[in-house]
Amino acid sequence: MRYENSKSVILIVLIMVSIILTWNLWTYQPNFDLMENNDYVAEVTLKEKRELHKIITPDLVLFHHNGQHRGTTNAVEIDKMMNEIRKWSFYDVENLSDNIEDIKALVHGNGNAEIIFPADIPIEIYRGVLKFEEKRIPAFNFNRIVINVENSEKGNGIVYFISSDYQRVYMSHISPGLLNEFNRNFFKNAMQYQPYFAFDASEQRTVFIPDGNMEMMEYKYLPVVLNSEAFKEALFSDPSFVQRGTISQVEEYSDVSSKMTVDSNTNMLHYINPNADSKYDENAYDLLMRSIDFINGHGGWTDPYRYVAKDEKRKSVKFRLYSTEGYPVFNGSGLSEIQEVWGRNEITKYVRPNIALELPLTTEMVKVTLPSGTEVLQFLKSRRSFKPELLEQLVLGYRMTRADDVNKLILLEPAWFYQYNQEWGQITKEDLGGALHGLE
Repeated sequence: MRYENSKSVILIVLIMVSIILTWNLWTYQPNFDLMENNDYVAEVTLKEKRELHKIITPDLVLFHHNGQHRGTTNAVEIDKMMNEIRKWSFYDVENLSDNIEDIKALVHGNGNAEIIFPADIPIEIYRGVLKFEEKRIPAFNFNRIVINVENSEKGNGIVYFISSDYQRVYMSHISPGLLNEFNRNFFKNAMQYQPYFAFDASEQRTVFIPDGNMEMMEYKYLPVVLNSEAFKEALFSDPSFVQRGTISQVEEYSDVSSKMTVDSNTNMLHYINPNADSKYDENAYDLLMRSIDFINGHGGWTDPYRYVAKDEKRKSVKFRLYSTEGYPVFNGSGLSEIQEVWGRNEITKYVRPNIALELPLTTEMVKVTLPSGTEVLQFLKSRRSFKPELLEQLVLGYRMTRADDVNKLILLEPAWFYQYNQEWGQITKEDLGGALHGLE
């Protein structure tokens, strides 16, 4: 009996010890000292990331009504239109390319609103901006959105996505209510915008040019120099192995495979990685998307840059600076552009300015009157070597130059610019009596 009692006592003690140990195990919280991780590297960002619709955006909207053409390049006005269009739901997307005999007449037809982008856009990317009801739609590129407003009272609205370069047309639909709202908010008020006149450059292309004398502001900026060390941290895979040197006001950063130079005289940054594999086929979506993601990755949108060109064969993408009003900015040395060239898995070339135009000198602003579009077109046509079919665009914009070598002020000077045979040139008031000036 005494033996059985002892066994019971021992068993109870073991159970109690087990319960206590289990409770301690469940409730135990180790008191580790907080360790500092000296190897942690914060994300390098020069500015905030930008949303897709602010990078890929139209630079001209035209309204064709009763034989007249009105348009605007104003960034605020275009943003209002695009903000409304981004709320639409598009459906029933189909390819009409083989059924349209005259694409030019379709695009510029009476009753159309024509939204024009600087370059072709893969629809796969722009699905991040617009809403499509179908999960799967055909893959295509476009550089124009054409909204047929004339038939807004006759059923579902028709919206075309058109590539004027490749003569491709895709049709989609929106609800009648959305089309009527666009008609009421924008198309019926088109007479408030700048008049344009049409120049038939070829059977496939009509160039629309602002009509009448134009007034623009001339600006001076005190540029802000960007941090070279921040670019080093962003561009090199292991910044701790990068060596730095300075030769004649040119900073050089390099590791075993890559090199970055920052020239304080020209304010240009060049990064090259010649070892990247470039022997592969790059599709338009991947090329453009990785180019945007790359700059977003280090906050490289230091000014209002927009997507303006891509070359799939050369695997390159270009972004251009635009003024706050919505005019393109040009510079013969690349000071108003960001250019990327890609290899298979990494960037091989990155060229951009190392300054930002953050400090406008408001007391230096001057209003300038430019020659009319008619005068400028007549000047171009008077050149012996001029071939109308090679004229792609004739637009107003800004020429970026050095206004002051001592303070390194930047001057934005209004001028006319023309795209001819895929290259840009400039025409100033003084040039109307002289030779043309090439930019690129």
